[in-house]
Amino acid sequence: MSALVRGIATMGGLGFSPKAPGTVGSAAAIPLAWLLHWAGGFALLAIATVLATWIGYWATARYIEGLPAKADPSEVVVDELAGQWVALLPLSWGLGMAGAEPHVFPYPGWIAAFVLFRLFDIWKPGPVGWADRRHGAFGIMADDVIAGILAAAVAMILAGFAHGWFA
Repeated sequence: MSALVRGIATMGGLGFSPKAPGTVGSAAAIPLAWLLHWAGGFALLAIATVLATWIGYWATARYIEGLPAKADPSEVVVDELAGQWVALLPLSWGLGMAGAEPHVFPYPGWIAAFVLFRLFDIWKPGPVGWADRRHGAFGIMADDVIAGILAAAVAMILAGFAHGWFA
């Protein structure tokens, strides 16, 4: 396996964290998302999310070559990066729509996205569990992307209540 594949799949080795590598990967994704949002707003974060998903799939497929079919190595955390960024997309979009300064990335939004993403990624309800049972690089990536979609949806609902949209 090449160093490039290993570096992408493990997010530069973060996946080798002895405790909670998925949570470490998700937490590391947040400041990277903030930098992307600051540098180019929602558009850059959205493009980076798509690229991270595609490149993550490619690296994951190469990383697990030769492993048992059901293998989902805990050190592969690029899927957490992609899923966490999906969960953060509504925050980035909302900030852009509100005309907020690019450096603003308020903590209630990213904390909600982080906690919800980890909850759905660990709990694996409905479609997240379905994707997780697909195995291979598709299953490894898809369950986190779907967990990110669910987290984004719930975070948007919570933001609606917090900002009085449903009052």
